[in-house]
Amino acid sequence: MKAVVGSHDLLFVTLDTLRFDVAEELAAAGRIPHLARHLPGGVWEKRHAPGSFTYASHQAMFAGFLPTPASPGPHPRLFAARFAGSESTADGTFVHETPDLPSGLVGAGYHTVCVGGVGFFNRRPPLGSVLPGLFQESHWEPEFGVASPTSFEAQVACAERVVAALPPERRLFLFVNVSALHQPNWFHLPGATAEAGDSRATHAAALEYVDRHIGRLFAAASSRRRCFAIVCSDHGTAYGDGGYTGHRLGHEAVWTVPYAHFFLDPGASR
Repeated sequence: MKAVVGSHDLLFVTLDTLRFDVAEELAAAGRIPHLARHLPGGVWEKRHAPGSFTYASHQAMFAGFLPTPASPGPHPRLFAARFAGSESTADGTFVHETPDLPSGLVGAGYHTVCVGGVGFFNRRPPLGSVLPGLFQESHWEPEFGVASPTSFEAQVACAERVVAALPPERRLFLFVNVSALHQPNWFHLPGATAEAGDSRATHAAALEYVDRHIGRLFAAASSRRRCFAIVCSDHGTAYGDGGYTGHRLGHEAVWTVPYAHFFLDPGASR
């Protein structure tokens, strides 16, 4: 990352609440073609989340603790705040002197932007201001939230405006928290009803919805120069697995997440 930071724009997308097994199945079945074409080898990497719910996981990721490969480590990190004794800081790690990645990237000349999704990014109560407050610029509207059937389209449109307004020479770190996978997501599956509620099938339909529009986000992020992208889940969620529903609990469906990073060349297709 020492060679990437300063020369590339950076895109970090969290597909909030996305389960690894659902992401893996849809990629294998050809149901998320726009995402799959960028995944190394066409597959998601299996990783372990740094937290079991949005706030905890993002606090960790913004300190450089991205989801950890699901195999024995230690695993070198892409980004790290300087910390004595860190076993995951390697020669190629981008090391910053600040406590969080957004401020570290500001020091490297980046403009940092957050396009929020779930409630921890809505800036309404003080708790909803902590995570977006790490960025120089942040955006959230009700249309971006979990209750909106068109949330991701609205978020992508916001990201496009952000990119268009930034001077071409300024480096950009763009973060997007995608809310569409989070409950409620029943409205993404044709024929589903609010009474029947959310399910693994509606969760999958929400990922297909995101895939239909993510090409626009990739195109915007790479419209000015080559872009390094990280796309992952912050945690999974349970739909009756072992009797559990939801997250902020210690179940495999919650702790196991999909992860990928890759480069987007200028003019990446929509």
